Amino acid sequence: MIFISSACLKHDKIKNSVEQLAKSGFNNIELSGGTDFYEGFVDDLLDLKVKYNLNYICHNYFPPPKKHFVINLASMDDCVFENTLNHLQKSINLSKLLNVNKFGFHAGFYHNIPLNQIGKSITKKTLFNKSKSFTRFCNAFDLLKKNNPDIELYLENNVLSNQNFSNFNDNLFMLTTSDEYFELINKIDFKLILDVAHLKVSCNSLNLNFEKQLDSLMCKSDYLHISDNDSFVDQNRAIKKDSNLYSILSKYSLKNKMITLETYESVNDIADSFNLINKLQ
Repeated sequence: MIFISSACLKHDKIKNSVEQLAKSGFNNIELSGGTDFYEGFVDDLLDLKVKYNLNYICHNYFPPPKKHFVINLASMDDCVFENTLNHLQKSINLSKLLNVNKFGFHAGFYHNIPLNQIGKSITKKTLFNKSKSFTRFCNAFDLLKKNNPDIELYLENNVLSNQNFSNFNDNLFMLTTSDEYFELINKIDFKLILDVAHLKVSCNSLNLNFEKQLDSLMCKSDYLHISDNDSFVDQNRAIKKDSNLYSILSKYSLKNKMITLETYESVNDIADSFNLINKLQ
């Protein structure tokens, strides 16, 4: 099953993003970041679900909080940590309301990223104690899992851009490589959202072989995020038939995997990417 991320379209209200995708023929929609909170958004989603026969899944920064912030379950700042834990529980509650039994979010950061720097060059500051931050994340994840036994919890691999690795001369993110996956899976019981584009960038930054890393993780995940980029920064480009990434993905059977396209381009580009990936299922 192929989902389209609501973040592919730039609307302030989730209703408008979902309806545009639905009218364009996409019935599987991943509800993600990029929109603002407004009263009645849940009713809108339920109405659209019935009207267009939609399937939803919630992801990471959805539903949007009344006041935007960067979620980080590994934060050593108690305020950020508590806000994140509360946000994730609200997302899980919404998933249940929408009759969805899966919810995924990003692994933690060893730094509180300013809201205006998310996805961009991050100003260098001292990182948290990684051991303590890692432990806090794992304990909080276990708490969410214990409190929501009816929901499958997924973690998405983070993206370490070349610029941010240069800024810090260190990795400020959890779960960017296969080694970090195996370290984390030995501590907590989670399922992996494998963001292929994130992995491509992180491997370039850390001088790792992307194809080998992908091969070691592909068999560990039944839920992929797919887009393309230049290997230096996460650009959310469309998938092209003649691209190196499509050639690599063509080596795998994606038949039993849930896939979300994160193509931040035109609806036509989204459709082209959909058709190409659909051929691999």
